[in-house]
Amino acid sequence: MSDKIKILVVGCGNMGASHATAYHHMPEFEICGLVARGESKVRLNQKLGGKYDLFEDFEEALNATQPQAVCISTYPDTHEEFALKALEADCHIFIEKPLADSILGCEKIIAKAKEKQKKVVVGYILRHHPSWIRFIEEAQKLGKPLVMRMNLNQQSHGFMWDVHRNLMKSLSPIVDCGVHYIDVMCQMTRSKPVWVSAIGARLTEDISKDNYNYGQLQIRFEDGSVGWYEAGWGPMISETAFFVKDVFGPKGAVSIVAKEAGKAGKSDDVDSHTKTESIRVHHADLDEKNHFIKPDEWIDMTDEPGHQELCHREQAYFLKAIQENWDLTDHLDDALNSLKIAFACDESVKTGEVVRL
Repeated sequence: MSDKIKILVVGCGNMGASHATAYHHMPEFEICGLVARGESKVRLNQKLGGKYDLFEDFEEALNATQPQAVCISTYPDTHEEFALKALEADCHIFIEKPLADSILGCEKIIAKAKEKQKKVVVGYILRHHPSWIRFIEEAQKLGKPLVMRMNLNQQSHGFMWDVHRNLMKSLSPIVDCGVHYIDVMCQMTRSKPVWVSAIGARLTEDISKDNYNYGQLQIRFEDGSVGWYEAGWGPMISETAFFVKDVFGPKGAVSIVAKEAGKAGKSDDVDSHTKTESIRVHHADLDEKNHFIKPDEWIDMTDEPGHQELCHREQAYFLKAIQENWDLTDHLDDALNSLKIAFACDESVKTGEVVRL
């Protein structure tokens, strides 16, 4: 392998553009092409100095550029096809979550990566965020069982409503976004989920009758922990409480208090989705008169990384996985596990039944 890793970027929208920007500034990578069906690749190329080759078709780009790695940030219904073709071409892969739009698709990619001995990294951006890592660590100190309460409702309009409608051609919000927060809950509990229940509502004629643009899921874990997550997309979604990230257990509570990011009008701002700003730790210890012994602690996170810096960190992880030949078995198992849980929640919405795992 040459000093620089030749990487082909497929999908030049929000996430694809951010990942391409990271590669552009990392001397270890060399972008050999930008692939997208529309004009997004042209706009991205201009932003990056107009120096990269542009392609409409992925397979054509793969054959023409002969990359060593591929970054896939397209809609989920193309993930399986593109990932398998990239692996057949002996490429390492960075792929946005979810790994595929079906469990079988995920399993095919994982099996092919093992056969080809190539690295596949899934874009779980919160795993690279120091504030979210700290949030999980603090939650693990609260005892068991845990109660985990999270949401990310997005009052999408303009371009983002186009993006969300396209996403909903293959996945619901609680699957596409939910895998992040299900993954967080699994890290907090380190326990096996035993059943899920979920509800959903179709609030627009702009999507398929088989899908819904609001959903809320509930998970019960083997250790008695419980969690819920809700996600809604669309111009009708309320912004009153789009940012809830809160956990409590026998010993107290920990909450992300993003006063600025949680304000009305911020739900479609990608930076606000990962921002924490501050973490509040509450201790449940009482004295003989049932008064709290310890005051709440505030952990200041004002110097936390923004969205673009987080994408740089994801790509630094991808780079090291390639250079140092990391074993990514656990990483891919976790990605598959969170998606299995999310699909079980989707099944619960559509059947109205509890799904046992």
